[in-house]
Amino acid sequence: MNAIELSHIEKSFGGFAIQDLNLTVPCGTICGLVGENGAGKSTTIRLALGALEPDRGSAAVLGTDVASPAFTQVKEDVGVVLDEAYFPETLNARQVGKILAATYRQWEQGTYEGYLSRFHLPETKQFKDFSRGMKMKLAIAAALSHRPRLLVLDEATSGLDPIVRDEVLEIFNEFTREEDHSILISSHILSDLEKLCDYIAFLHQGRLLFCDEKDRLLETYGIFMDSVEQLECLDPAAVVAREANGYGGVRALIRRDLAPAGFRLERPTVEDIILFTVKGAKQG
Repeated sequence: MNAIELSHIEKSFGGFAIQDLNLTVPCGTICGLVGENGAGKSTTIRLALGALEPDRGSAAVLGTDVASPAFTQVKEDVGVVLDEAYFPETLNARQVGKILAATYRQWEQGTYEGYLSRFHLPETKQFKDFSRGMKMKLAIAAALSHRPRLLVLDEATSGLDPIVRDEVLEIFNEFTREEDHSILISSHILSDLEKLCDYIAFLHQGRLLFCDEKDRLLETYGIFMDSVEQLECLDPAAVVAREANGYGGVRALIRRDLAPAGFRLERPTVEDIILFTVKGAKQG
């Protein structure tokens, strides 16, 4: 069973559209959803959660169609953190816990209090007086405290300082040590996703350009940095995209399988692959 399956999803909003989107997140894995602002990441997440109805296609979470009545029960197994935390402004963390205890059948108060302590969140301070980072940490604590099997995180680490962000990433890693636990996370911080994720899905202008294992992506491509003359010796099909490096040379993303044996290439980052993929689409 897959944690999330989106099959031939299409959704139009005036001048923007999600186009024939097929995305699978296997159980027990972490999938990073990346793309520029307006690429459709939040829309994709809302479609996956059944918060939006597609014009075409289907979505399933934990083996259940999100459009079916049975999905109401499955929602208990999904922890969600959106790019903004939404709790009544006059409530404090202790009161939020009491409300959620009455909302979720599997609520674990001890787990919740443990996260409040771990995140150094005050229990009696009103939510409206929390910083953005504190609000996000409270939302993460709540999402992790009702025994979810799937976490869906939309920019959940935004607003967190690097030290706390690193701690949160470790918590997400701990979560997926359970074989049936999975995460779909969108983020603009690509270094975080490279550190955390098993899969990277790249959405660009409503189209999924690729979804692949992170390690396979990093092994498939290499970064070339040398002269234009050396680059011209390569099979043109090997060059995804190129850019001037400012020193009279060129920097390019290369498919390793189409480069000559022993050809010197540096290891790319996920950010390199994504940026050059967009450049390649424009140059093509």
